[in-house]
Amino acid sequence: MLLFAILAAALLVGGALLFNRLVRLRNQVEAAWADIDVQLTRRHDLVPQLVTAVRAYAGHERATLEAVTELRARAVATESRGKLGQVESALEQALSRIFALREAYPELAASENFAQLQRDLVEVEDHLQYARRFYNGAVRDLNTAVQRVPDVLVAQAFGFREAEFFQAGSEARSPARVEIDP
Repeated sequence: MLLFAILAAALLVGGALLFNRLVRLRNQVEAAWADIDVQLTRRHDLVPQLVTAVRAYAGHERATLEAVTELRARAVATESRGKLGQVESALEQALSRIFALREAYPELAASENFAQLQRDLVEVEDHLQYARRFYNGAVRDLNTAVQRVPDVLVAQAFGFREAEFFQAGSEARSPARVEIDP
């Protein structure tokens, strides 16, 4: 009887430790996502300013500007982390096309407002890249835990699920960088 009580207590303590570990990992994923969300919000806030600045110098680049505006709207409205990665990748490419316009428009390249927006976006992209790596590492740890025995038993019993990785286009190829003239 004493052996049964000790075994039950050991299982209970072990289960509680596994549960607490899974809670910590899930909270780490959510905190890491919050960091990504902050950077995406910063990027989304800069896009209308960038479009306005480019429109002032290169207004007839309407298709490019509309594409960026539409992608920003889609990104803001997208809730799935996996789909958001795809939309953000397309937005990244569209922003690269906008920055390429400075070559064709010397007035745009000379604009201090445009240059400051470039610097701000480069800073956001750097922070976003770091936040993506941290988030995906946290997702990896959580997903490993909910698949591994004995954690999987506790995970299934308490409804812990795997998290979705955040893959944006720059992680699948070389990192997109925005060059700034000195």
